[in-house]
Amino acid sequence: MAAASYCSSSPSGKQSCYGVTATTSLVIGYALCSSLMSIINKYAITKFNYPSLLITLQYFTSALGVCCFAKLGLLKHDSFTFHTAKKFLPAATVFYIAIFSNANLLRHANIDTFIVFRSLTPMLVAIADTTFRKQPWPSNLTFLSLVIIMGGAVGYVVTDSGFNLTAYSWAFIYLLAITTEMVYVKHMVTSFGLNTWGFVLYNNLISLMMSPVFWFFTGEYVQVLAFFTTNNADKWVIRLDIIFAVTVSCVFGLMISFFGFATRKAISATGFTVTGVVNKFLTVGINVSIWDKHANPLGLVSLVFTLIGGVLYQQSVSIETADASPPPPPSSIGDDSDVGAALLGNNGGDSKDSLV
Repeated sequence: MAAASYCSSSPSGKQSCYGVTATTSLVIGYALCSSLMSIINKYAITKFNYPSLLITLQYFTSALGVCCFAKLGLLKHDSFTFHTAKKFLPAATVFYIAIFSNANLLRHANIDTFIVFRSLTPMLVAIADTTFRKQPWPSNLTFLSLVIIMGGAVGYVVTDSGFNLTAYSWAFIYLLAITTEMVYVKHMVTSFGLNTWGFVLYNNLISLMMSPVFWFFTGEYVQVLAFFTTNNADKWVIRLDIIFAVTVSCVFGLMISFFGFATRKAISATGFTVTGVVNKFLTVGINVSIWDKHANPLGLVSLVFTLIGGVLYQQSVSIETADASPPPPPSSIGDDSDVGAALLGNNGGDSKDSLV
């Protein structure tokens, strides 16, 4: 008996089929990378308290990884030109600010705080779409889900015993940056005609070029130089620990791009969404289990409410999309144009974050 398989086709007619074993492996790989990404980055920043340099190394790894895999014939990306890079610069700047603020948020707060603020993005996007882009007012179910998200977020902030003004300042900067990306940048970059891997290459390579500006802006370069020029034999042991943490964060940042891309092609859009929701709960569960860098019990309850609101929001959006247009033909499943968000990571595939 032949093994069951899932097949998807791109608009060009190229079909890809995945066996049960391959599909299961991809889903498990993506789930592990996605659910562990924020925890690994928190661990890396705890060991290597220089967020600007850390994300620079992650940009370098991701850009280099795309180029190397392209040389091996495993993927194709658009060639890098300064003409396109100039047009892409505003999008890459917003991307950098989002990643930079996220790294600093993880530096000053726990992962639960990041998840709560990340979950607030649908509410801000809905408000921005309705106010500035003249989109229809959300349906009753969507509005209810946004209220639940907001209630959970407020409950989390009120019960946060480790409230830190610096951390919440970075959280609001991240929230504004990621909302701007979702409302405007996402629509702007579609006019560039880049394929998925071209988008990843431009984002990471331009961000890598901008990194020195942020090193000097934050004064972090002085701290890094002071650390590595200090003659202290004990620090060599610490540095081995740091090298491990930074290396793992860079590798996972690249892995989530590949697993996100492949999983998006191997399973249906609904399956990918469900996997994303499970990933968020896995992140919370793992974070609570491995160390004490998490919210108190009341904060965790509020966090769960926020995630439940996110689940309802995804369901409401799916219903609205189904009502607004007929179901897409099978050939649309796995379309490369649908995986840009997954490549930039994000805990659950709803936007970016492979790096954060």
